Amino acid sequence: MVITNENCVVGIEYEVKEAGTNDVVDSNKGAEPLEFIMGRGQVIPGLENALVGMAKDESGDIRVVASDAYGDVNPEALQVLPIEQFEGVDLVAGMSLYGQGEDGQTVQVTVKSFDEKDVNVDFNHPLAGKDLMFSVLVLSSRPATADEVLTGQIGGAKEEGSCGTGCGCSH
Repeated sequence: MVITNENCVVGIEYEVKEAGTNDVVDSNKGAEPLEFIMGRGQVIPGLENALVGMAKDESGDIRVVASDAYGDVNPEALQVLPIEQFEGVDLVAGMSLYGQGEDGQTVQVTVKSFDEKDVNVDFNHPLAGKDLMFSVLVLSSRPATADEVLTGQIGGAKEEGSCGTGCGCSH
């Protein structure tokens, strides 16, 4: 099945590098496929758009510009916080910390620098402002079930020995 831009369940193997470098920033090679429903914002828009028209067993190199990946760097996401908010944390410049945002979601911050009274943090995604290069292999592509369309979640209760997609395979 050729991937469409909506309600298509896709499984991919990928490796992503910052464009122009050989540094792998993320990969699922040799692990479980990344599965998602097209049109639901479950992966970055530039990758999702580039997958439209591809089919099972097709591979490709996809360049995704920053604005279609994790966005441009937002200068307002740089903040200075009192060091007291980091009590008990052994601060190191460049470290990532996780906390809870105002809406209850997990947020990641990067410690840029600190002194005895202030900590400079960056709430931008670590890949904000960076173009990315994906090497992808489409492992599966199928129409979403009615339940998947309704819930936005793939599958459900998996049968023993089945991958849960209804294809009849076993792992």
